[in-house]
Amino acid sequence: MDLGLGQKRAAVAAASAGLGLATAKALLEEGVLVAICGRDPDRLMAAAATLGPGVVAIEADVSTSEGASAFVADARERLGGLDILVANAGGPPGGAATATSLDAYRSAIELNLLSSIAMCLAAVPDMREQRWGRILAITSIGVRQPIPFLAASVTARAGLTGFLKTLATEVAGDGVTVNSIQPGSHLTDRLLSMHRGPVEALSADIPAGIVGDPADFGAVAAFLCSEQAKFVTGTALGVDGGAARGLF
Repeated sequence: MDLGLGQKRAAVAAASAGLGLATAKALLEEGVLVAICGRDPDRLMAAAATLGPGVVAIEADVSTSEGASAFVADARERLGGLDILVANAGGPPGGAATATSLDAYRSAIELNLLSSIAMCLAAVPDMREQRWGRILAITSIGVRQPIPFLAASVTARAGLTGFLKTLATEVAGDGVTVNSIQPGSHLTDRLLSMHRGPVEALSADIPAGIVGDPADFGAVAAFLCSEQAKFVTGTALGVDGGAARGLF
């Protein structure tokens, strides 16, 4: 299927690895001009080399609102405009709800809530003016089904989900869609760093019986940015192999 994205311009945050990198790759395969960012210059250049020629690599730290806004501004300048924003950031340290300090919650809110809000606020005005835009945030299955040992992440990303739903209704009439995508367990470096045992053991709690493939996740993300997805907005789509058991 042609997603109608040829020559569209996308900024994909925190895309030097993991699901951000997979999303950038999927968009590139659809003919999108892509800018990625990362904090580690060596890792960023390695990701750009993996993605191939034409990728714009921007060293940026989106763990702060200022860095997040600057990334969007730099991507817009380097690409000559912006049609797609994929808001993304690494996850905060783990911890149970009562074992996580207030300072740790504050850091998580800056990382996984305020930074994404800053990216959206930086991207939306031009999208509304051009009457076309796609905003997609990569959040977590934890928003749908809280993860006990990731309390700070769950708290911050749940707040982001509320912001995105509110923003979606505000800009829908301007041709701008706003959605989030909630990954479950995918075979990424972060998952491997958090799970010390055999990866196969993770699939025991996943009805699909497998751990997610980042490439499949990227394809779903690309569809939500497509022309065909223009009537999909304000949604939070779980991509988790059925791991979340709730009705919503």
